[in-house]
Amino acid sequence: MTSRFIEPTGADAVFNGVVGFFTRLGLPVAGSRVLAVRGRSSGEWRTTPVNPLRVGGQRHLVAPRGQTQWVRNLRVSGAGELRKGRRAESFTAIEVADADKTPILRAYLKAWAWEVGRFFDGVDASSPDERLAEIAPGFPVFRIEAE
Repeated sequence: MTSRFIEPTGADAVFNGVVGFFTRLGLPVAGSRVLAVRGRSSGEWRTTPVNPLRVGGQRHLVAPRGQTQWVRNLRVSGAGELRKGRRAESFTAIEVADADKTPILRAYLKAWAWEVGRFFDGVDASSPDERLAEIAPGFPVFRIEAE
C-alpha cells in the first residue's frame, strides 16, 4: 500500500462545499453523493462528496487523492452511508485488490476525468492497462454493497 496523498487546495474545498451543498439538498451534481463514515478515533460522522461508479454490475468508490481521511475511516469501519437529500443508503465496503483495479480506474476516468483527471498525473482512460496497473496502488478503491 502506498502513502500517496494529494492535499486539497482552497479551490478544491470550495468546489467540494458546493457539490456537497447541492447533494445534501437532493440535487446531486453529475450523480454525486455525500459519503458519511464514522471517524476511526472519534466515532463521529464525517462527510465528503464522492462520485460512486458502477462497473460490471457492482458499485465502487475511488479515492483520486489517495490515502484520504475518508479512506482511512472506511478501512476501519468497513461501512458507511451514501446520502442524497434526506435519503441515506447504508452500505458495507470491501477494498479492491490492486490487481483488480484497472477496469475500475479506466471507467472512473471515463466518467469523471473532467473533475479528477489532474490527480492522475497524465494517465487517462485511453492509457494502456499496464500503466493503469502501475498507478493502481496509489488509488484506493472500495466495492460497496447495500445493507
